[in-house]
Parts: sequence; structure tokens; C-alpha cells
Amino acid sequence: MNTKELVLATLEGRSPTRVPRHKWTLAWANNNYPNEVKSLSDNYPDDISGVDVKYSQKSDVEKGNPFEQGIYVDPWGCTFENIQRGVIGEVKSPLVQDEEWTDSDKIHIPEEWLSFDIDDINKQYTEVNGSQFILASACPRPFEQLQFIRGTENFYIDLMMRPKKMMEFIEKMHDFYCRLLTKWAETDVDALNMMDDWGSQNSLLINPITWREIFKPMYKDYIDIAHKANKKMFMHSDGYILDIYPDLIELGLDALNSQIFCMELDNVAKYKGKITFWGEIDRQNLLVTGSVQDIEDAVKLVYEKLWSHGKCIAQCEFGPGAKPENVEAVYRTWNQVL
Repeated sequence: MNTKELVLATLEGRSPTRVPRHKWTLAWANNNYPNEVKSLSDNYPDDISGVDVKYSQKSDVEKGNPFEQGIYVDPWGCTFENIQRGVIGEVKSPLVQDEEWTDSDKIHIPEEWLSFDIDDINKQYTEVNGSQFILASACPRPFEQLQFIRGTENFYIDLMMRPKKMMEFIEKMHDFYCRLLTKWAETDVDALNMMDDWGSQNSLLINPITWREIFKPMYKDYIDIAHKANKKMFMHSDGYILDIYPDLIELGLDALNSQIFCMELDNVAKYKGKITFWGEIDRQNLLVTGSVQDIEDAVKLVYEKLWSHGKCIAQCEFGPGAKPENVEAVYRTWNQVL
């Protein structure tokens, strides 16, 4: 199998010849362990990758670097304050201040993201076709972006009150994300992707009823766009999201990156074979404080609990605090289990 066939066989539960790899290397790791990052890339090349997207229209809003100390303004106009190099900062002063969202006209919807050249993306795809499975370079994140715009505490209150102008803006945001994914679906990439961090350490961040009323229909549209174009859909979400696992499976999500150790493997195992587990290995504890033996045991446990003729991708995050030898052990052990 070439790597595209390998990933597709994994997603579809068709017994791949080995477990496909996808390393997530944060700026922190590149800054602190450049040699180890290179060694990982050399010894465990990714089977899943992306393309280098170029926009013919430049943003007049975005300023700064999200991974450097100081101020960063994102493409929507939200201002982040960053105190640690290599880690994304926080929004301290929300863009929308009015509880009725009367100042929502300050938000910049980044239409420039639609200015990429489909032919350029397809050319890049052709150059690596057969060597990697390619994800689109667009990632809708409506829940998180709304928090950046309004501030988390304020937005949670707004979700209960549902001011008219906020709901109107959510419709505009959703329309933009649908148009963005639709254009990416016209390219040759193998999958689209989306993200939103929905969980705290032990529960969903909002009432599941509210999630199903407002956000589930958005995700359905995103997944439908991918599937109508014969592409897969991947999603990332941090925290304890067990409450919405059945919903995401119902919607047809192909691969989900979530904190399976946070939710306990036995709880997640009931969905074995129903969705592809796009990683991970515990980055809160094991990758930071665990031994190499702990990592090897964890990978073998994931394989035992969740592998089903595929349906698992070897993935972990090389981020703040992670030991390089532990990250290496993740991919070495996944190479050995099958």
C-alpha cells in the first residue's frame, strides 16, 4: 500500500499493512528541540500532510506572530496577548463588547481565505500524490472563534440569552465556513478538517442540548460538503467530549482527534470500529512525566482497546513539556504493534 491507500484503509477499517502516522509538532518543540524534531521526521515520516496555501488577497487585519511574545491580531480582528514563545496567547479584551452584539460590524470575516488558486493546490497535490494523504489547509472552528470574538465567559452567557444580532452573525460565519470548505472540496485534497475544543477535564463546556441546537447542524453541513465531494472529514476537539461522540458518529465524521485518556479508554472503547481515533497519547501527564515504558504500555493499550481492522492513527502532540524520548517511543511502538 502507498500512504494514501494506507490511510484510506485505516479510515474504512480495511486492515492496513501498518498504522499510519501523523505527528503534531508545535512551535514550542521546534524552538526547544530542533534536532529531535528533525530526527523524528527522518525516522517516522508522516503519512498525512497538508499543502502550502497562498492567497492572492492579503489580510489588512492580521498582525504579528501567534507564536511569539507580544500582541497578535488574528484574521477576524481578535487581539491575543502572548507571554510565552511557542504557545498561542489569550484574548484579554474581546472584540465585541455589547451584550446585544450591536458592535458586531467590527468583526472582519476573512474572505481573503477564499482567494487561493485551486490549480496551485492541485499541482502541489500531484507532486506528492501517492506519498501522502493530504488534508485541506482550512479549519472551521465556530465555537472557539466566537469565544475569541466575545470572550469565553460573555459568550457562554450569550448562548443562554441568544441575542438576535449574535445569531445573525453566527449565520454569516457559518455561511463563510461553508463557502470556504466548498472551495476546498473542489480541489484534489483527500480530506477536509475542522476543530473546536468542546470539553473541560471532566465534562462538556456547554449543555449538550445547546450544542445540538446550535452547533451540530453546522457540523452536519461541513461533513456533508466533504462527503458530497467524496472526501473524508477530520475533526479535533480537546477535553471530555464523550457526550457528543454518538452525535459526531451519527453525522458521519470519519476521524476524531480527542483526549481519549482524559475520557478513559474503557469509556471510549464502546465506539470502537464506529469512528477512526486520530490519536492521541496523554499529553497532560504521560508525555510530560511518564517513562518510556509508560508510553509503550499506553500505545499497546490504545491498540488493544480501539484498533478494529484499522480505525486508529498513530498521532501525538509534541508540545509544551513533552519529553522527546517519549514522543519517539509513541511512533516506535505503533510501528511494532501491527
